[in-house]
Amino acid sequence: MDNSDLAKGFAHAGTGIVTVLYFARLREALGRDTEQIALQPGLRTVEALRDLLRARGGAWEVELGAAKPVRVAVNQTMARLDSVIGPGDEIAFFPPVTGG
Repeated sequence: MDNSDLAKGFAHAGTGIVTVLYFARLREALGRDTEQIALQPGLRTVEALRDLLRARGGAWEVELGAAKPVRVAVNQTMARLDSVIGPGDEIAFFPPVTGG
């Protein structure tokens, strides 16, 4: 399935697309730095998106699970799990950064 097939499916389903970015250890563990995900019914918050990603299992469950701290930004603004996401948004997941 290529991007044109994806776009057709989204248009027919009446959904939008969000871009998800992964940084630092997440990028390494998940083997990618970005992807696009369709906003289906019920996928309207950062928490719902995280749960969808965790359901992939393996490294996804481990890296985005409660045992590993992860920060999130929506459209380059720090966000909370209950933050609403919508079509065209950019959601970034990254580990907390500490200084020293």
